[in-house]
Amino acid sequence: MKAKLFFSALFNFRNLAVLFISIFAVNLVGREGVFYWDVARYALPAAAYFFFVFRDLFSKKFHEQFIRKEKIKRVQNLNMLCLKLSYEARRHAGGDYLKRLRQVMDDKTEIVNSFFRGESNYVKETIVEKTLNLVIAYIKLLNNFCIRSRELSEINLNQVTDRLSANLRKLNFTKDPGMINDLKNLIAMDEKITERIKMEKNDLEKIDTKLSYMESMVSMFKHQVLSSIEPDEMLNKVEDVVNEAAALDAVLEERRRDRIRA
Repeated sequence: MKAKLFFSALFNFRNLAVLFISIFAVNLVGREGVFYWDVARYALPAAAYFFFVFRDLFSKKFHEQFIRKEKIKRVQNLNMLCLKLSYEARRHAGGDYLKRLRQVMDDKTEIVNSFFRGESNYVKETIVEKTLNLVIAYIKLLNNFCIRSRELSEINLNQVTDRLSANLRKLNFTKDPGMINDLKNLIAMDEKITERIKMEKNDLEKIDTKLSYMESMVSMFKHQVLSSIEPDEMLNKVEDVVNEAAALDAVLEERRRDRIRA
């Protein structure tokens, strides 16, 4: 941050203008071949330039302007990431989930627009930045949720359970040791598949509830920032919710990779 502040002062338009004007003025009135003018033509512009640079570095107003610019840049970058991720998620979200994504994006847009309206303050800036991080986590989780839901819906569980029932019946009547061993292996695999699918569907129901909770948080923050209402303790929970969503997203991503490898 200190390095960015220093370079911001170095490349401040006003300071660069002072440098070039000083160089022009010194060369305009200078005398070629006179020693002290040969030194002054470089020393005076440099002295004037660095005077204004260091004045900015110790200026409260310049610091505030620099921090504001950095926050604007950070908000713009987060907002662009939201738009990029939402474009990807729209390809996989359908029906009700697409409507929910659009609503979250609409709420997000209103929150971001509020950041550039009126006077800036710490509370508004905090809500905007945390909401954008929340929306990013939401979109990532929603995207993998929709993909995994579609993948599971394509699995015919009835076919697996019918095969399992048939093999269980065969096991009760066969006496052949080799066949018994094969049937037990088949039964164990089908039971494992059935159990995993049921577990994943149960996990998806929990993730769906988490998505609804995140949507409600975004909506609540929108009303708070637009109504200038002091945020409650919910704002302090955003980071925990984002971390939980990231963990769930990582699980879904790993399951997708396992399916691809399989």
